[in-house]
Amino acid sequence: MQANRLKRIDALTGPLLVRLFPRRKKADNNVAPGSALIIRPGGIGDAVLLIPTLRALQAAYPACRIEILAENRNAAAFEFCPGLHAVHRYDEPAELRAVLKRRYDLVIDTEQWYRLSALVSRLVRARRSIGFATNERRRLFSDAVPYDLKEYEPFSFFRLLAPLGIQAPADLAVPFLELPAAARERAAQLLARLGGRPFVAIFPGASVPRKEWGGVKYRQLAASLVLAGCAVVVLGGKEDEDVADAICRATGGVNLAGVTTLTESAAVIEATMALVTGDSGLLHIAAGLGTATVSLFGPSDPAKWAPKGERHRVLASTFPCAPCAKWGTIPACTHEGGCIDADPAQVSRTLLQLLTELFPG
Repeated sequence: MQANRLKRIDALTGPLLVRLFPRRKKADNNVAPGSALIIRPGGIGDAVLLIPTLRALQAAYPACRIEILAENRNAAAFEFCPGLHAVHRYDEPAELRAVLKRRYDLVIDTEQWYRLSALVSRLVRARRSIGFATNERRRLFSDAVPYDLKEYEPFSFFRLLAPLGIQAPADLAVPFLELPAAARERAAQLLARLGGRPFVAIFPGASVPRKEWGGVKYRQLAASLVLAGCAVVVLGGKEDEDVADAICRATGGVNLAGVTTLTESAAVIEATMALVTGDSGLLHIAAGLGTATVSLFGPSDPAKWAPKGERHRVLASTFPCAPCAKWGTIPACTHEGGCIDADPAQVSRTLLQLLTELFPG
């Protein structure tokens, strides 16, 4: 995968390349930016959880032209944040070159650890730069801010606005994502076959195999939900089609894997009673829409990544070595069958109890 290659390149060359640049000087704190570039590499989940910070930046500087430098794999997530002026992709060389030719008042690198994005921020012609001070990358920013591995990620992103005098809210306002009307219309068409019946959505996929629960377990969960009277809809990408097909053939569920765009998947999630999934981009979309969730955590830390509040239930691994993921890296594991050790009956009970609380009628 390209992401893994970038991580290896970063580990081998990043520390040296960072030291080739002089330390960035502190910038004037009192000038409101007229233009800003926000760098967000990585997957869909981080991009979604960044959106409350983007909305706060928009509110603080309504006249500021805000552009995003993302990747092909997460660029679509910024469709949930209207008002952005452009979304560029740094893994498209022509788009990266175009960004480097422009001037900005402010650049904010939202990457948490890796150095390559900090190097890009240093190459961007900007009066002021902000980023996380998690390693030697701190020398490339005019304002380097702390990062907490135990803090829910949306609030970590809000730290990047502190040098601008923008404070994090006490609580995260939900919903913080907006859906295009066309996505809602398409979702309604796809769900019409349910005849208006309430349903539970399942996303069995994951960005990395170690975060997967397993198709057989999801199939057993879906079967128990059908027995309890719940309709089931399975979401996913092209890579999830076989697993989704097996779940739906066994339960009569609606298979939407490989059928929907990201915004259309989000519209399905908005319409569902609850989403069941692992630590995934769709989990964070559900949190951003205010949809109830039951999430299954293995290597990832629920304190950092799991949705918060009474509408969410988290089943975390009970293995003593979990969570083990740190800075986007999962160490080698000897557990057979993965480290998400929740069984389907437990997940079903948790979900049905949550639905009873949320929909008592």
